[in-house]
Amino acid sequence: MVEWIITDGLTDYLTAVAWMEARADAIARGEADEAIWLLEHRALYTAGTSANAADLTDPDRFPVYAARRGGQYTYHGPGQRVVYVMLDVGKRGRDVRQFVQQLETWIITALADFSVTGEIRPGRVGVWVQRPEKAALPDGSPREDKIAAIGIRLRKWISFHGLSINLDPDLEHFTGIVPCGISGHGVTSLVDLGLPVTMNDLDLSLKHSFETVFGESTSPLGSVSQD
Repeated sequence: MVEWIITDGLTDYLTAVAWMEARADAIARGEADEAIWLLEHRALYTAGTSANAADLTDPDRFPVYAARRGGQYTYHGPGQRVVYVMLDVGKRGRDVRQFVQQLETWIITALADFSVTGEIRPGRVGVWVQRPEKAALPDGSPREDKIAAIGIRLRKWISFHGLSINLDPDLEHFTGIVPCGISGHGVTSLVDLGLPVTMNDLDLSLKHSFETVFGESTSPLGSVSQD
């Protein structure tokens, strides 16, 4: 069974990284269950292993942390559900591409509970939604906004870091970076799309859709980590 952990309030980023690295090591040693950790961070930027320094357009706005996950720059802050995923990819076939596709499907399935159609685009990391009500791009293609980001790392086939879904963060805070190195498109959230979704609503959807996509049971929703 996968342990489902929720931490209320705002969790310090470095504390969170240390905790999930320790948990991932314990899982690899067979001393702890796999875990999904849901939390929120104070406003900050993280730089993945492929980050381009030029994409940090406002370096003095928020703290910037080097994250040893894949990907480029991303923003975390209040109103965004961060989901750290500590799962044994080794026992799931050691197929990293398939694992990332499962994470994408997990997000898309959860968003569908709120009648949001999340989509994947080749060459563009994350989950996107079409915005037909917005003006088309200069080349005539429809406008699309990013609603979720994915960035993981593996150690001894145990994943950590994970994904983030925008419920109601301050979208202006994304302007201090080029999110995931992708320009020309915007960022959105469930509330920005006109959906009065609560964090608890999103958590329940994530839990149910995880069990659907991964075919595994999780511990009861509502446990709180104080680490």
